[in-house]
Amino acid sequence: MRYSKNFIQRSAVFNTYDRHVPAPYFRKKFSLSEKPRQAEISVCGLGFYRIWLNGKEITKGMLSPYISNPDDILYYDAYDVAALLEKGDNVIALLLGNGFLNDPAGDVWNFDKAQFRDAPKVALSLEIGGETFLETDTSFKTADSPITFDDYRAGEHYDARREISGWNATDFDDAAWDNAVTAKTPKGEPRTPVCPPVCAVREIRPSAVQKCGNGWRYTFPENNAGVCRLTIDGEEGQKIKLTYAEVAVKDGVDIDNIVNGGFPDVGYLHRDVYVCKAGKQTYTPSFTYHGFQYVFVEGLKDGQAKEDALVYVVMHTDLKSAGSFTCSDAIVNRLQENTRRSDLANFVHFPTDCPQREKNGWTGDAALSAEQFMLNFEAEKSFREWLYNVRAAQTEEGVLPGIVPTSGWGFAWGSGPAWDTALVQLCYYGYKYTADETVLRENFESVVKYLRYAKSKLNENGLLAYGLGDWCPVGRYNDEVKTSLEITDTLTIIDTCYKAGRIADLLGKTAEKAEFNAFYALLRENFRKKFVENGEIKKEFATQSAVSMALYYKAFEESECETAVKQLIELIAEKGDRFDVGVLGARTLFRTLSDFGHDALALKLITQEGFPSYRYHLDRGATTLWENFIPLADGEYIRTADGRKLDSLNHHFWGDISAWFYKYIAGIRINPALQDPLTVEIAPHFIEGIDYCRAERAYLGGKIAVEWERGKDGVHVNVTAPSKIKIVRKW
Repeated sequence: MRYSKNFIQRSAVFNTYDRHVPAPYFRKKFSLSEKPRQAEISVCGLGFYRIWLNGKEITKGMLSPYISNPDDILYYDAYDVAALLEKGDNVIALLLGNGFLNDPAGDVWNFDKAQFRDAPKVALSLEIGGETFLETDTSFKTADSPITFDDYRAGEHYDARREISGWNATDFDDAAWDNAVTAKTPKGEPRTPVCPPVCAVREIRPSAVQKCGNGWRYTFPENNAGVCRLTIDGEEGQKIKLTYAEVAVKDGVDIDNIVNGGFPDVGYLHRDVYVCKAGKQTYTPSFTYHGFQYVFVEGLKDGQAKEDALVYVVMHTDLKSAGSFTCSDAIVNRLQENTRRSDLANFVHFPTDCPQREKNGWTGDAALSAEQFMLNFEAEKSFREWLYNVRAAQTEEGVLPGIVPTSGWGFAWGSGPAWDTALVQLCYYGYKYTADETVLRENFESVVKYLRYAKSKLNENGLLAYGLGDWCPVGRYNDEVKTSLEITDTLTIIDTCYKAGRIADLLGKTAEKAEFNAFYALLRENFRKKFVENGEIKKEFATQSAVSMALYYKAFEESECETAVKQLIELIAEKGDRFDVGVLGARTLFRTLSDFGHDALALKLITQEGFPSYRYHLDRGATTLWENFIPLADGEYIRTADGRKLDSLNHHFWGDISAWFYKYIAGIRINPALQDPLTVEIAPHFIEGIDYCRAERAYLGGKIAVEWERGKDGVHVNVTAPSKIKIVRKW
C-alpha cells in the first residue's frame, strides 16, 4: 500500500466560532481502459473523511480514519476497490471534516493552539495492479459542502439548501468547481490502524416527547453516545436546533454539567443545527458525536414533533462482546449493564473519559478500567492502537502526558504515576486475556523508559508524589483528595514494577526484570518506613484507599495482614459501613475485602441504599456510571444542597466492580499472575444474598463458563472450558 504524502485542501482558511468555513467536497474523475483485477485506494483524511467511489460510499466507519496527533501518527485506511471500478469513466469523491486537526471547542486543552492546526486536507492514492495510477494533486476539484460548521466536541451545522445533487456521481459536471490547493504535510509517521472502526451499532427510539419552554424535549431510555437522525417534512429555510444533554429540567434540558471547565457556552457546545430544504428530508451528522439521554429540539412546528422525528444512533468502536455476567441480584445486574454501557459509550477509537464534555484519552481512566474492558470486550487491538499514540507522545526522558492524543497539554499537569501506569496496565491485561505477546513486545522499551524516569522522581523520603491522586473522592470534588499523594503514587508504581517484572519475565528480559524488582523493593521498603507501624497504616495517614491499596499491592508483610484488614474494617465502620474512597481506592477496596473473607461487606457497600453506594445513582435513574459520588439535593439530578453541580454522568473509571463480579462472584481467573496462559482458576465466592450466578469469557478460541446455584443441599457449580485449558478448582 502506498502512503501518499500529497496532501491537498480547499483552502488554508480553517473554521472557527467567529468564521464558519464549510466542510469541503473533493472529486476526481478518471477513465480506465479495462476493468481492473486488483485495485486499492489508501486515504488519509484529516481530520475526518467520508469517501465514495462511483457514487457508492465505501467509508469503513464513522469519524474515520482515527483520532491522533498528525505530527505523531498519520492514519491511512485501505480499500480494495477492484469490484467497484468500471471500464470507462470513474470518480472518487470525498467529504472532509475538521476532526482533531481543527478543534475550536478544545481550547481547554490547548488544541486550538496546536502547531498542526489546519483546514481539512487529504492525501489519497489509487493503485491498480500494484502500480500507482493516481494521487491527490491540484487537479482534484473542490467545492463547499452543506456542512457549514463542524467540531467533534461541539457539534455540526448543516444547511440542506446548499446540497449539490449528484456531486459524487460519475456524470456530474464539476467544471465550475475550484481546483484543490497543495497543503502542508504533517510530520507524523504513516500507519494503517489494526483496531476496529467506530460504527453505528444500534438505534434507540424515544420513550417520551414533551412540549416544554420554546421547544420539545425528546427523552431516550438510556444515557449513551452517538448522534440523532432527524427526519422531517420541512419548509425551506426552517432552522432546527438540537441541544444534547444528560439532564432534563422543567423548561427543557440542562447542560451545565457538560460545559468544559471555565469555558463559557457560546451557543455551540453539544448542539447540532439543521436548516431545511423544502419537503421530506433526513439528516444524520457526519463529523461529530454527543453523550446524551435528552435532546431539546427548537424550531419544530407542532405537527412536526412526532416520535419518529428523532432516532438515537448509538456510536462506538465496534468492540465485540467477549464476556457476560448475570446473577440473582437485580442491583448487581443493573450495575453490570451500566458499566458495559459506560465502557462502550467511552470507547470512540480509544478509551475516553466521557462522551460529552471532553472526549479525551485520559490515561488514568484507561488504567483503572483496563481489566473490566478486557473481561467484557475484545479490546486488545484497540488498546494496541492507542498505545502507538501513547508511545509517540512519550518524551525521550520517559515523561507521559495525561491525555493522548495531545498537542502538548498534560505534561505539566494531569499525569503522574496513577495515570502513567496505563502504559503497563493495558499491556498486562491485553496479554492476560488473549495470550498474545504482541502488545508486550511493542511497548516494552517504553515501559523501561518510563520506570527509569519514575525512579528519577524520588523525593527526599525515597517515595513518589508527582501527579494526580485519589481522584473524585466520595463527598468531595475531583481534586479534593483525602489520601496522601505519596501513598497512592508510590503504591501505584510498586504495582507497575510488579507487572513490568512479569512482562520482562515473559519476554526473557532478565536485566530489566532485575531492575524492576530492585525498584519495587526500594519503594516498598521506603513506603513501609514512613507509613507502616505495628502492622497497619499510621493513624494520621490511614484512609480506606491507603489501607486497601497497601494490602492489595502487598506493602504489608503476610504476618501483618490480619491487623491491616482489621484497620480497614474499622475505617469502613467509622463511616457507617460506607465506602470512602476515590477512584484509585475503588480499584482495590472491594477486591481486598473479598481477598480477606469480607465478601458480604463488599457487596453491601456496592448495593445498599443511601449515600454513598453505587445503588445511590441507580435510585436516581442512572443508566451509566457517574463521575462523582456527591450527595444531591432533594429532587435534584446534578446539584448539591449548596448549589454545586456534578460533572459527567457517563464515566467508566468507577467500573472495576464489573471485574469484581467476574473474578470474585463468578470466580473466573484467567492466567493468574501471568504464570501460564493455559491455566484458569475457578474460585467463586458464594456471597450471602446471591443464590445464582453465571459468567462467561471467550478465551483462546473457546469459552470459559461458570454457573453456580445455591440449593437445599449446598451450592452446585458447573464449569465448562476448552479441553486444552487446565482448570484449577478453588472452592
